[in-house]
Amino acid sequence: MSRRPGAKATRFARRVAVLSAALALLLALAPLAGPGTAPAHAQATVTGPSGFPVPRFVSLKSNRINVRVGPSQDHRIGWTFVRAGLPVEIVQEYGNWRRIRDWEGSEGWVLHSLLTGQRTALVTPWEKEGTTPLRVEARSDARVTAELGPNVLARVEECSEGWCHVSGKGFEGYIDQTRLFGVYPDETFD
Repeated sequence: MSRRPGAKATRFARRVAVLSAALALLLALAPLAGPGTAPAHAQATVTGPSGFPVPRFVSLKSNRINVRVGPSQDHRIGWTFVRAGLPVEIVQEYGNWRRIRDWEGSEGWVLHSLLTGQRTALVTPWEKEGTTPLRVEARSDARVTAELGPNVLARVEECSEGWCHVSGKGFEGYIDQTRLFGVYPDETFD
């Protein structure tokens, strides 16, 4: 398990996440009225006060990070992440605070100093079982070097044309970009 919520905190965080997700969906779908538009996440990207784009993916810097229900230390802790390197999406900035979203859609606030620009991804965290092939080249017919199960944490070196070069403990290769949480489906970077 990557976090330890209290019962009340879990209910509150889920309610906030559902309301936030509904609002985000409405805002994301609004500009999609006409043909030939860019993907929703690309249209919603703005430059935050930090000078970096929002939304964007980052990772957790340490093994124990408290996620608060608001952007200050006066706000109560909603839950605590207990695994360094997990990918999260920054969806809002306020001063030195970043509103983050995890793969389950839960949102909360953390200090910016607890996050790093190191790109990581979780392999199919939405699946309970099964595997995803890791290939020697960025092609669907390339030789498979490993089969990665759900929730495997990987460093993402680059993504291009639907494939990401990833590495981790005992593996390195290319994986279908749609099988990862931590990168956008059409994102390209190196």
